[in-house]
Amino acid sequence: MHTMPTTTAMLFPGQGSHSEGMHKPFDDHPLLKRGIELLGFDPFDSLAEGTRTQQPALFLCSIAQWASRDHDAADPLAAAGHSLGEYAALTAAGAIDFDDGVRLVRARAQAMADAAALQPGGMVALLGGERDDVYELAAQLDLSLANDNAPGQIVLSGAMAGIDAAVQRADEIGCRARKLAVAGAFHSPLMAPAADALSRALDETPIREPAFPVLSNGSTRPFQDIRRELAENLLKPVRWREILLELQSLGVEQFVECGPGSVLRGLVKRTLRAAA
Repeated sequence: MHTMPTTTAMLFPGQGSHSEGMHKPFDDHPLLKRGIELLGFDPFDSLAEGTRTQQPALFLCSIAQWASRDHDAADPLAAAGHSLGEYAALTAAGAIDFDDGVRLVRARAQAMADAAALQPGGMVALLGGERDDVYELAAQLDLSLANDNAPGQIVLSGAMAGIDAAVQRADEIGCRARKLAVAGAFHSPLMAPAADALSRALDETPIREPAFPVLSNGSTRPFQDIRRELAENLLKPVRWREILLELQSLGVEQFVECGPGSVLRGLVKRTLRAAA
């Protein structure tokens, strides 16, 4: 019998880790079928539509993979999710029921899409360079820190004028710029309408104590007030680099990505190698 070591952390990916056909290994999984029924549409048929379909699709794949694990395995030492992945992590930990998780992710995705349409914006990844220089450029261009993913990988968010200026000026601070294919300025003040809508949905959602700690993107510490923190995290940066270092400090030795792709595993390698 395989038993997951208690030095394991489960990592749940966020929007951007999706790919066509990612659901194929779980086509017959009852949770995937139940999720599509609750959504009222099949998100895997329309991934190209963006936020509204990609977020529910990723959530369903992550939870189906979690539910397919060896049920005799021990709980992980802790878990964390990157942005959207927080919802899968909290559902895996039992803090949120699966049905409620689907409804929340649907509400979150729609609210973020609506907010993006109301106040257009974008996101840009700055690769390489020094963190302080990226922060200074962000301040000059009135952009928000959206993701601190790993050493040499910071994502900024805000109005398109600032995003375009960051692309043009990236080489001044020794960075390469890559615009992200997202609908809006996620994890910035432009998401305030989405945070308000999400807060209302969370108020109607039962929350329980998680079976294992889930680290919050905004604080890098285990969630304390899940409803409040999930809503606020739409406006705060994803402090992923710090989360990985915090997990390591808690005794985590093995990081397992639970969901499509391998983006988070790559960030683990970069972050822990730089900290060694």
